[in-house]
Amino acid sequence: MDDGAVRDDTTPEHLDTVAAPEDDTARGGPAVQPRSRTIWTGRLAVAALVLAALNLRPAVTSLGPVLEEARAALGMNATVAGLLTSVPAVCFALVGSAAPRLARRHGPDGVVLAGMAAVAAGLALRPFVANTPVFLTLSGLALAGIAVANVLLPVVVKQRFPDRVGMMTGLYSMALNLGASTAAAVTVPLAGAFGGDWRAGLAAWAVLAAVALPPWLALVRDGRGPIERQAGRSAGGEAAAEAGARVRVARNPTAWALAVYFGLQATSAYVIMGWLPQMFRDSGLSAETAGLLFALTSVLGVPLSFVLAAVAGRLRDQRGIAVLLGVFGLAGYAGLWAAPAAAPWLWAVLLGVANCSFPLALTMIAMRGRDGATVIRLSAFAQSAGYLLSIPGPILVGALYQHTGGWRAPLVFVVFLMLPQIAAGYVAGRDRQI
Repeated sequence: MDDGAVRDDTTPEHLDTVAAPEDDTARGGPAVQPRSRTIWTGRLAVAALVLAALNLRPAVTSLGPVLEEARAALGMNATVAGLLTSVPAVCFALVGSAAPRLARRHGPDGVVLAGMAAVAAGLALRPFVANTPVFLTLSGLALAGIAVANVLLPVVVKQRFPDRVGMMTGLYSMALNLGASTAAAVTVPLAGAFGGDWRAGLAAWAVLAAVALPPWLALVRDGRGPIERQAGRSAGGEAAAEAGARVRVARNPTAWALAVYFGLQATSAYVIMGWLPQMFRDSGLSAETAGLLFALTSVLGVPLSFVLAAVAGRLRDQRGIAVLLGVFGLAGYAGLWAAPAAAPWLWAVLLGVANCSFPLALTMIAMRGRDGATVIRLSAFAQSAGYLLSIPGPILVGALYQHTGGWRAPLVFVVFLMLPQIAAGYVAGRDRQI
């Protein structure tokens, strides 16, 4: 393995070749599309990526604002409601691991299309069921669709935009943050527009998922096949696909560093999403102020995700960025530990910047893979293992809070978790390819 090698698939010729319709190639027709068709396909792919990314979090963030009403209507006890906070990570880990097999059989575009259909169906149906088990099952259906899209969007970026990995990863990371924060903020007003019906407020997000279906259907009809055949259109592509299929990412230290980094940044994000408002309220701030502070951490991710991923994609080595984001996290958590009410807006900004570890992780996954076949395996491994690793953290934070009656012990725990995150980011950010 030539760790320092620069791939030649970043050339425009490679992009045109990869975009060639499979049917033309099979018939012995031209391997390169007309320029106008290539431009149209590229724009369609951008729209599809953004619309899919917008749908990767509303299934989760739309529920919290109306959870009390949903619990009352479904007879859901507090234990089951608490289980809902861990279901997304479990689904992302378990279902995401199946994405490589599905993509080899049906192609990444087709699997993302099916995933978006599952999201739309789950979100449309779950608010109108009468009991908790069916509600959880339909939530799981939507989360399963999100899980395969989580894994495959970095692969789509690598295939369709090999010379713009960072910029496109930043674009869909920005859309992901926008979808998450918008769903959290707008679900209650949407319910109010329908006479205060929480069911309508939740179901409205199925419309956004349905809007994502047409561009993905158009990409599938554009003729892109399973990942091995796509890679095979470039010079030496068949050999690259076979090599990617043989790569055992679970034995590669860079892959493990990516998995640990992904998992620990997810742990920090879940802690912030689940507990930051309560931390501020317990320090004496009002509920309204605590909500605004939390919103600040989310909104910061919208522009910063794009900028950070675009910058990281231009660098061969991302170690400095990973360490810097970790330092921001350490400073934010340390401020909360020492004096949460002294400079709450500063702590919120620091933690909002630290949360941009997510687009950095996605960018590194796409850049560490030598080809599309390897990226899909690396993405599935890093995200599945990472999400499994993230499950205990928020639960332990809650247990420490309940046991000690304060936030000092939980924050010490989170600070200590930032240290291995920084170390893993340093290893994952090296200029290496798998």
